[in-house]
Amino acid sequence: MWTDPGAFAVAPGVYRIPLPLPQDALRAVNVYAVEEADGLVLIDAGWAMAQSLQALAAGLAAIGHDLGEIRRVLVTHIHRDHYTQAVELRRRVGARVSLGIGERPGLTALHEVGTNLPVDTLIRLERAGAADLAARVRRSLGPPQWDLDVWESPDEWLTAGLIELGTRTLRVIPTPGHTIGHVVFLDEAAGLLFAGDHVLPRITPSIGFELGRTSGLPLADFLDSLRLVTTYPDATLLPAHGPVGPSVHGRVAELLDHHDQRLAEVGAAIGSRRLNAYEVAHRLTWTRRRTRFTDLDDNNQMLAVAETAAHLDLLVSRRLLQGGQDADIVLYEQPALHDQAAHRLAPASPTASPLGAGPEPTSS
Repeated sequence: MWTDPGAFAVAPGVYRIPLPLPQDALRAVNVYAVEEADGLVLIDAGWAMAQSLQALAAGLAAIGHDLGEIRRVLVTHIHRDHYTQAVELRRRVGARVSLGIGERPGLTALHEVGTNLPVDTLIRLERAGAADLAARVRRSLGPPQWDLDVWESPDEWLTAGLIELGTRTLRVIPTPGHTIGHVVFLDEAAGLLFAGDHVLPRITPSIGFELGRTSGLPLADFLDSLRLVTTYPDATLLPAHGPVGPSVHGRVAELLDHHDQRLAEVGAAIGSRRLNAYEVAHRLTWTRRRTRFTDLDDNNQMLAVAETAAHLDLLVSRRLLQGGQDADIVLYEQPALHDQAAHRLAPASPTASPLGAGPEPTSS
C-alpha cells in the first residue's frame, strides 16, 4: 500500500516518505526527500503533529539521514497537510520554507479571520442552498480555534522559473485550481514532476475549497493548469496522495476526459428546473463507486457541493447555463429556448467513470 510507512526510492537521490493523516480518508500524504551535497530538500512537509514528525524522522533514518539535515522545504500549496509541518521544521532545525506567491492572499485572509474554520467555504455552502450542511460542519469542527504558530509566512514566495538546488534544477510551474496559488516542481533532467495535489493518480482533487476568500472560476483555472503541464516533456508522476505514476500526460488526459463528462452530467442534472448547487449535488453520484450524495459524510458533502458549484459556474461562463439569485442563494437553469440550439450540452455517459467522479475525500 502506498500509505505504508517508510522511505521508498523513486529515482536516484529522491525518496517518497508517506506521513500519516489520522481521521482523514486519504490516510497519508507523500513527502519527497531530495538528497543534495549540503543537506536535504523536502517537497511538501506534512501536517504539524507529533506522529507525523516521528514518521518523517523514522523515514529519514531508514535512508541514513535525520531531521537536522533538512535545509529547505518547497511547498506545493497552503493546505495544512502540506504546509504546517514546514513551519514546524523551520522552528526546529532552521529549514527555509518556500511557497507559491499565489497563496499570499489566502494566507493573509486566514490571518484576518483568525480561525482554522473554512469560513469562506461555509459561506459559499450557504449561498449554494446548503445552510443546514454548513451548520453541521461548523458543529463537527468544534470551537473556532486558531494556532498562529503553524500559519506563519514562508521565508520565500515562489514565482514561475527555475530553482537551483545544487546538482538538481527544478522548474516552478504555477498550477492554480485546487488552490489559487498551487505550484508543481518539474525536474526536467530526471523526468520527475512533484505534482502536489494538482495531478493525483486515483482521484481528482477537490475544487473550490480554499482557506481564505476566493473569486473567479477555480475549475477553469484547474483545467487550464492541467493543459499547461502537458506543454512540458512527459514525466513520472510524484503525487502527494497515492502511488507514483508512470506518465503525467497520460493521467492528465484521463482527468480532462473526466471533467468533460462531469460537466455534461451536471448540465443534464439541471434538466428543465431552476436549482441551486446543493440540489444538483443530490442528483449526482460521487467517487468511483457512484455513491449517492446522501451516503457521503458531512465533510465530503461539503467538498461535493463546492465542486458542483465550480462546475455550474463554469457552465454559466460558457453560456451553457444561466445563473440567477433568489435572496442569498445562487440558482442555475438552462438557457432560454432560442439559445439552446447554439449551446447544446453533450449527453451524460451511461457508464461509470473510471476516475472517481467527485470530491477528493479529504480536507487536503
